[in-house]
Amino acid sequence: MSEQAGARIAVLADTSLQRHVLQQALIGHGYRVVLNADPGRVDEAQLTECDTDLWLVDLAQQEDSPLVDSLLEQSSVPVLFGEGHAPERHSEHYPRWERRLVGKLRRLVGDPSANVAQSLEALLAEAQRPTRIALPEDLAASPLQAGEPARQVWLLAASLGGPAAVKAFLDALPGGLPLAFLYAQHIDPAFEANLPQAVGRHSQWHVNPARDADWLRCGEVVVVPVRQELGFADDGRMRLGERAWPEPYSPSIDQMMLNLAQRFGSRCGVIVFSGMCSDGSAAAAYVRRQGAEIWTQRADSCACSSMPDSLREGGYSSFSAEPRELAAALVNHLAAQCAATGVES
Repeated sequence: MSEQAGARIAVLADTSLQRHVLQQALIGHGYRVVLNADPGRVDEAQLTECDTDLWLVDLAQQEDSPLVDSLLEQSSVPVLFGEGHAPERHSEHYPRWERRLVGKLRRLVGDPSANVAQSLEALLAEAQRPTRIALPEDLAASPLQAGEPARQVWLLAASLGGPAAVKAFLDALPGGLPLAFLYAQHIDPAFEANLPQAVGRHSQWHVNPARDADWLRCGEVVVVPVRQELGFADDGRMRLGERAWPEPYSPSIDQMMLNLAQRFGSRCGVIVFSGMCSDGSAAAAYVRRQGAEIWTQRADSCACSSMPDSLREGGYSSFSAEPRELAAALVNHLAAQCAATGVES
């Protein structure tokens, strides 16, 4: 079963730049833009014929618009007035503008990331057992660390299209590597419990829910909870907080990246897979300053490339590839660390 696009949005904006930015933001979050026009070039017949779930009106000129007045009087679907002039995409103000807009859309017409759950059924029915990457000699000769507290932790982050991409990555990855993974996936909380089996059923990695006051352990993938923020104690143990993730995303990949980098510094990394929105971009500069790697799934292998694209465009991604190639690169990265230090990383 494929993941479907989100609600239909019709945009009325009176500057071409604002229309462009809104179009990119809406598509990037999984919404379908069915009209994007200057209200001065739209007549009432077009309003009536437009099949949309919401009108998004964003006007630089504040004087009354007869067309907008007519829309407010006649529309049978919500009319949302936008957040004003959009900042530059890579400015520090853009994420806040985007969060406010998307938060309103989610409350009015739903969250397209809820459609992620539809892909889990297909993953659970998949019978193929893929060929795994060979474990390099340096790593194979190292003492087995499975079950030991992990000194190195990588975050796997995803949204729309994520479960299939993360499964392909884990299917290709050999066991016996000296690290643990966190897996942050935008998904409806009702389907969170299905993630471990869906992405881990053919893998040599144990996919588990988060456990308060326990370590992240070598050989496991811990699913980041949707309803509770996951942080870390001073000794590195997981802490499940009482507060929810900051809006609009659950879990918040930005916040998870910050929490991870604050605790593990250069001993962590991030791989961003298929997904809508730009979640992760606001925290990326901090993560890189801590000496951590950020890698991304290549756009042409994504169901939706907006999330990894935003990191590439910001200059934060140091490597991009399809999921199996990302797995191979990580194995080689760990082998190089082992060879350079002469001890287990």
